[in-house]
Amino acid sequence: MKSELDRIYYVVILQPIESRELTNEVIAKHVQHLRELDVDGKLVLAGPFTDHPTGMLVLRGENKDEIKSIMEQDALIREGFRTFEVRTWLMSNRTNNYLP
Repeated sequence: MKSELDRIYYVVILQPIESRELTNEVIAKHVQHLRELDVDGKLVLAGPFTDHPTGMLVLRGENKDEIKSIMEQDALIREGFRTFEVRTWLMSNRTNNYLP
């Protein structure tokens, strides 16, 4: 049986900065960062919302500080196109009988 730590993920909500329009260059840098996170086993999923100007990433990590450090390396954040909020999420699913 998996421990609680095996079910902890970090949800990152990306908030746009209104005065900044994304460029293809910064999107390419963001995508490269996502690829690196995926190779490292940190990325679970990512994408923008279609009905809201925000986006979401689900990441694996040791703690919130690690996730904040990861996000500060992302071009969207580093170059001032997005801010972010990190939430700790305890996954419930079939393997734990939907009980967090």
